[in-house]
Amino acid sequence: MKIKEAKKGYLLALLSVIAVANVYIFSKAALTEVSIPQFGLYWFLFGLLWILLYAWHKKSYKIFKGLSHKNYRVLLFLGIIEIFSTYYFYKSIQVISNPTIVSFLGNISPVFMIFLSFFFLKERFSNLEFFGMILVLIGAFVISYKGNLGFQDMFIHGAQDVLLYSLFSAVNYVVVKKNITKIHPILLTISRCVFLLVFSFMALLYFKDSFIISETAFINIFIGSLLGPFLTVIAGYLALQYITSSSRAIISSTRGIFVLLGSYLYFGQFPTAISLLGGAITIIGVIVIALGSFRFPKDKWFKNLGSHA
Repeated sequence: MKIKEAKKGYLLALLSVIAVANVYIFSKAALTEVSIPQFGLYWFLFGLLWILLYAWHKKSYKIFKGLSHKNYRVLLFLGIIEIFSTYYFYKSIQVISNPTIVSFLGNISPVFMIFLSFFFLKERFSNLEFFGMILVLIGAFVISYKGNLGFQDMFIHGAQDVLLYSLFSAVNYVVVKKNITKIHPILLTISRCVFLLVFSFMALLYFKDSFIISETAFINIFIGSLLGPFLTVIAGYLALQYITSSSRAIISSTRGIFVLLGSYLYFGQFPTAISLLGGAITIIGVIVIALGSFRFPKDKWFKNLGSHA
C-alpha cells in the first residue's frame, strides 16, 4: 500500500468517525420530537439529495453503466439488510437516553464482523484478536447489565436493539468489503438512501404519521443528514479502498469519545461511572482486535479455532 493512499484512507476513516459521532447527537435531538418513519423520510430524502449532487459534481455517470445482474442482486440484498440495520440503530438512539451508551455498545460490531469475515471472506484471526473480542463482550455486558437476575429484566432497555443493529451492520460490512471493487461507493450510498427512503415513506403511510414536523426537528435532520447518509457512508466506503478493516477499526474506536463530548455539550448528559468503565473496556477491546490483526499475519490459523468460532 502506498503511503499517500494509506494517509488518505486514515483521513477518510477519521472524517467518517467524526461525522457519525455527530449523527448520534443530531438524530437523538430530532427523534425526541418525531417518529422513526417521519425521521427517516426527511433524513434519507436529504441524504439522497446530497449524494446525487456529489455524484453530479464528480461526473460519476459511468458508475451506473455495466452493472451485472449479480451486482444488482448485491444491491438488493444490501438494501434489505440496511433497512433492518438502520431501523434498529435509530430505534436504539430513540429509546436509550444517552447516545454515548449506544456508541459504546455499538463497539460489539467488530466481534460480529470478525466471525462473519472468517466464514465468508476466509479471513483468519489470532489469539490477540480473540482476546480483544472477549474484552468487547465484557465491556458491553458491564454497560448493559442492570443488576437483575431475571433474563427479561437483566439488561437496559434498548440493548437488544444495539445488538441487532450491530449484527446486521456486520453482515452489511462483509458484503460491501467483498464487492467494494465491483460496485462504486457512490452507487452503494445512493442505493442505500433509496431503499431507506422508500421504506420510510411506506412506514409513514402505514402508521398514518404526519408529513409535517417541527422547525427544530427539521433543522436537526437537515444538518444530520449531511453528516449521516452522505458524509459518514461515503467516507467510510472510500476508506475501505485504501486501508484495511483493522486500521479502520482502530480509528472507529474513538467514536465514543466524540459522541461523549457531543452529548455533554448538546444535551448536558454524562454517562455513569460504570458505563464509562464498560465503554473504556469496549474501546480497548476494539484496539486490541485491530492490533492483533497487525501483529499476526492472516495466513496463520488461530490455535484451537474450532472451539471458539
